[in-house]
Amino acid sequence: MSVTVDGDKTSSVPARVRRILRGPSPERVPSFIGTACALIGAVDIAAGVFPRFRASRVHALAEVLPGTLGPLSAALSLSIGVLLLLLAHGLKRRKRRAWRAAVLLLPLGAAAQFVWRHSVLGALLSVALLVLLHHHRDQFAALPDPRSRWRALANFVVLGAASLTLGLVVVSAHPRRVVGDPSLADRLEHVLLGLLGVEGPVAYTHGVDWTVGYSLGALGMLTALTTIYLALRPEHPASLLTEDDETRLRALLERHGGRDSLGHFALRHDKGVVFSPSGKAAVCYRVVSGVMLASGDPIGDVEAWPGAIERFMDEARAHSWTPAVMGCSETGGQVWTRETGLDALELGDEAVIDVADFSLSGRAMRNVRQMVKRIERNGYTTRVRRVRDLDADELARVREAAAAWRGTDTERGFSMALGRIGAPGDGDAVIATAHRTDPGDDADSPYGDLKAMIHFVPWGPDGMSLELMRRDRAADPGMNELLIVAALQAAPELRIRRVSLNFAMFRSTLARGERLGAGPVLRLWRGLLLFLSRWFQIESLYKFNDKFQPRWEPRFVVYRTGRDLPRIGLAAMQAEGFLTLALPRPFARRRPARAPRPCLHTVPARSHREHEVSAA
Repeated sequence: MSVTVDGDKTSSVPARVRRILRGPSPERVPSFIGTACALIGAVDIAAGVFPRFRASRVHALAEVLPGTLGPLSAALSLSIGVLLLLLAHGLKRRKRRAWRAAVLLLPLGAAAQFVWRHSVLGALLSVALLVLLHHHRDQFAALPDPRSRWRALANFVVLGAASLTLGLVVVSAHPRRVVGDPSLADRLEHVLLGLLGVEGPVAYTHGVDWTVGYSLGALGMLTALTTIYLALRPEHPASLLTEDDETRLRALLERHGGRDSLGHFALRHDKGVVFSPSGKAAVCYRVVSGVMLASGDPIGDVEAWPGAIERFMDEARAHSWTPAVMGCSETGGQVWTRETGLDALELGDEAVIDVADFSLSGRAMRNVRQMVKRIERNGYTTRVRRVRDLDADELARVREAAAAWRGTDTERGFSMALGRIGAPGDGDAVIATAHRTDPGDDADSPYGDLKAMIHFVPWGPDGMSLELMRRDRAADPGMNELLIVAALQAAPELRIRRVSLNFAMFRSTLARGERLGAGPVLRLWRGLLLFLSRWFQIESLYKFNDKFQPRWEPRFVVYRTGRDLPRIGLAAMQAEGFLTLALPRPFARRRPARAPRPCLHTVPARSHREHEVSAA
């Protein structure tokens, strides 16, 4: 039945029913299939584990006759269920390899469902999902992610723990057919031996031992085979900055580097880059845990930014990566959101000092002034120079001291760290060093009278951005304040008009939350930030920067949906080095040392955003 309104024929079928009959839209198919794959995997696992779930009168005969397809089908159902659960996330991310694996596994799962559970419905569900996968195969075209060997160990630990847990469930799922009353230790021993294909101490009646044995053996084989596959497959490393990329980026920075204080950090060697079609703009990025993480604004001409952003988004879609931008300026955030439809959230503020306005006089600068005078009275002197003005011996000593004073084994920094000192292409960088001429101290130190340093990278022709702060742990507190003041006072001679200091996350929240009349929500949010400051230098960085009376420039994170923010935050912590997911040292693969690039020399470095402000 249908009705006609103003010449338009309208169906009487409700809109919700029509949407159900049409099925999911092509854009939502991968998410739907991934969820369905996970559900079918859970059903397969339940069918292989729990006897009551297998509602069939034929199972009494299947379990009495060892060697038939019954126990083998149970093991197959269990294994396929685990694999489908593992593939669900890849299917949601439109991965081509996950699609191929699911196409191979679903027919086997359907056969196992029919033979073991004698469930026509379960088999039909697997076949229906297989048909849907084949019909929408064009939606699964994402390329593989960067990968490394440590994933094999992660797979062994995670899947091994899951196999052990499932094995305990399998062993305990037949209480009426267990001989005696085995203890938990006996069951655990039976599982461990069963994963290795050896018979354990737990005995069963009515042929259940065949079902349990095949299931445990299948879990052990699944863990071993997937670990071996991940360990032996060729690596697919993340994109790295090539010499040609670096040359093109330096040319863009020479013309447009004064626009963003983070521009020079695009020259990190562990970043990839995409250029606009005209070559006049570029976006540098790094892929971490499936997140394509850009930092700062695009490099180059603002008019060409949309072309570089489009290439960035195309690359993210090709690999099904989650696009995100950390620390872009307000102008950059406006361009990103306008061109991509993404959203932006204020992340914090960057402290910028105009050299012409800086002075140590006045009540607001009293604490800094007194600290600097005290340190100078203790015999410390400072030197501020371009890096190209250091001789080879002093540059080598600075590099060695920077590596020794890092304080942690983890290399930190991504969006606001360069990771090297004194590369030939970085001669315009500025380094400020603190020295103490006490002969007794010099005799004990392998770095002579050098006690602290800070390193700035160029910010266009008339600016510099703080990259690194290191100091000898035995030096007096206040080295950072001393060197920053020295750098600001020497800036006019170096033709520097503006200096970017540290980035303070959630600065506005901390500042407004301590004011009189702050609301309960704001105070609660500030309290949480203060609690997190015990592990991350959130408040201390803000307080340290605020000493120098800077102007604050907001920085933003650009993201697709609110659901992506936790994942982006986790990826950012990994990129910055606060969260390390790497092989333990005994299992780390030793790589042969490679000769450095002829034009660049890298040294271990740590982001200036992670320094000893609390000690200062």
